[in-house]
Amino acid sequence: MHWPQQLIIVRHGQSAGNIARDVAHEAAVDRIELNSRDADVPLSDLGRAQSVALGHWFASLSEDERPQVLLSSPYRRALQTAETFRSSGGAGSDTPICSDERLREKEFGILDGLTTSGVANIFPDQAEFRRLLGKFYHRPPGGESWCDVILRLRSVLDTISLHYAGKRVMIFSHQVVVLCMRYILETLDEAQILAIDREGDVANCAITDYHFDPGAGHEGMLVLKRYNVTAPMDREATPITTAPDAIAGRRG
Repeated sequence: MHWPQQLIIVRHGQSAGNIARDVAHEAAVDRIELNSRDADVPLSDLGRAQSVALGHWFASLSEDERPQVLLSSPYRRALQTAETFRSSGGAGSDTPICSDERLREKEFGILDGLTTSGVANIFPDQAEFRRLLGKFYHRPPGGESWCDVILRLRSVLDTISLHYAGKRVMIFSHQVVVLCMRYILETLDEAQILAIDREGDVANCAITDYHFDPGAGHEGMLVLKRYNVTAPMDREATPITTAPDAIAGRRG
């Protein structure tokens, strides 16, 4: 496989859905109050500020350290993060943002929009299936398991290796995508990736960064340099948020 020179994976900035989820859990209600489908949930004001801080941080780097290729989930919050990042100097103003549906959020099917207690109250059978199978394998009706997400992400990496070998590539996506990318790139197993997940949520606009090492493996490979780094927000004193998104309990 012909790897990119660098692969940077970023979770989107805080969204209106993150806020709505927190409100729903604090109120101990079953459903999260959203006025749009999950794909259309925008960034919050803080999410925009986080995206600006991310752009400023990359703008302070030399040109050969800034991304040449921008890929994004088609979900509004991810695209807005990418657009704000670019307009804040993180990449050249003429750098296209390529939307790829394979980078979308994990789909929750019939559990979409429910809190953890909502799943237990409305679909107790699904809560029990998830307890027995675990989040890695549990697929709610109409939704996806982590394995399903991993399958489509393997295809994304094939596309990146085909079209962007030797380039600096940046992906704007979602928490579960960041974790599933780690699973693939580091050849982890279920126990290892779930242990990383239990350590804490991926922060909004946090950086996960891989660099190609020609001496690693048999023919070179992408090697993790940093994970869940919030330095851009720290530098501008922008509040850091780590809440899961607005669907069915802890997103992973």
